[in-house]
Amino acid sequence: MTATPMSGRRAQAARNDEAILQAARAVFTTDPSAPISAVSERAGVGISALYRRYGSKEGLLQKLCGDGLELYIAASEKSLAMRGDPWEAFTTYMRDIVDADSSSLTIALAGTFQPTEELYHASARASQLAIEVHDRAVKAGALRPDVTAADIALLFEQIASIKLGDGQRTSELRHRYLTLVLDSLRNPPAHQPLPGPPPTDEELEQRWAPPS
Repeated sequence: MTATPMSGRRAQAARNDEAILQAARAVFTTDPSAPISAVSERAGVGISALYRRYGSKEGLLQKLCGDGLELYIAASEKSLAMRGDPWEAFTTYMRDIVDADSSSLTIALAGTFQPTEELYHASARASQLAIEVHDRAVKAGALRPDVTAADIALLFEQIASIKLGDGQRTSELRHRYLTLVLDSLRNPPAHQPLPGPPPTDEELEQRWAPPS
């Protein structure tokens, strides 16, 4: 069976929704206190269209975090379903979580809105799966036993704090440092080339330049 194409109006609504969510993530991970009008402006949609989809800023924040938890859960389930090399399953989980970037939402939005009952359930599910991924790697002798699931959660937040240049450069650097982290986590440690070039002095100094 093939999916029925959406009508022009429904397709436009779907595009608007995607634009709103992308804009909201960019705006609120930069400044959680930003007004919802900043999202509307960045998304290029009218404020009325935004409010028709999300009745409040809190509803929009809840949606963002819900989507982030779904990505986290999917990455965890993918890892747990993998058979074969337990270290490969664990590193796949780590890379998928870094790519999902749900930790950026945790850093920016924790404590800024009231979670729904559904978010509490999804968070509990994500935490349980993270423990299962961790425990399986430890029991297999792949992950050093003195590292906890909570350690891994904070490592994700540290990596998510890396932001230099555009999205591609940020991703490249995050995976560079993720590789360093994985090398320190393996039991016994592995050694492999680091992906991507290191940050340049110019890139580091550029963060201090005033906006033009």
